[in-house]
Amino acid sequence: MPLVQLIVLALIQGITEFLPVSSSAHLILIPKLVDGWADQGPLIDVASHVGTLIAVVIYFRSETAVLFRGGLDALQFRETNARRLFFMISAGTVPIVVAGGVLILFGWVEALRSPTVIGWAFIIFGILLWHSDREVEHKGDVGELAWKDAIVIGVAQAIALIPGTSRSGVTITASRYLGWSRTQAARYSMLLSIPTITIGGFFALLELLQNGTAQHVEAAAIVTILSFAFAMVSIAVLMWFARTASFTPFVIYRLVVGVLILVYVNNG
Repeated sequence: MPLVQLIVLALIQGITEFLPVSSSAHLILIPKLVDGWADQGPLIDVASHVGTLIAVVIYFRSETAVLFRGGLDALQFRETNARRLFFMISAGTVPIVVAGGVLILFGWVEALRSPTVIGWAFIIFGILLWHSDREVEHKGDVGELAWKDAIVIGVAQAIALIPGTSRSGVTITASRYLGWSRTQAARYSMLLSIPTITIGGFFALLELLQNGTAQHVEAAAIVTILSFAFAMVSIAVLMWFARTASFTPFVIYRLVVGVLILVYVNNG
């Protein structure tokens, strides 16, 4: 794979992973739009996700430390706020793991990578993001998350297996409908990404150890490092929007891109 393609893929993944615009859709579409670029495949996709994982862990290092303590408290059967948050994040992760397993088992993964599916997902979930962002917040800190909230947001995250949906976008949408502020919705979305991306990275590592060549390892390393750098910027941008503005600019972007994709498909 050309170095320039690796750089572009890392840029796209790093910038779009935490913004509500669907990183997976961008990674699928770029090779289709650029002549001579082959699909990078799931290995490079997940390598780029590992870079973004490192970024979110570092950016939210305090919250990550709380989650780690919560895991230890759970093992020691200690009732703490950290343990409660750990269980809430775990509950929110289960649906996407189950849904991912079902997609793989029935061989539906490739079918969902269709440009038509991506285009409609951009539009539909963009409209839902806009509508949910009009909700008035009435809940406090993420630490007060209820089981119902964790499960609802977790199910929403599982829907993001459809490229074009956006994992961060759909979890923020669900959180806003549940009454969480933009800041807390974005924060929980980030924390929920940690176990989700970790699980994907683990399977990617197994694939590397079993089938990877030196060239594959080098390409994955390049994408991981660059994705990390770009993701740090992306997280800062999203949190700034959550504190000071609405998500409307992202909604407009989603609608424009979705329409362009559908027009391209119909005229292709």
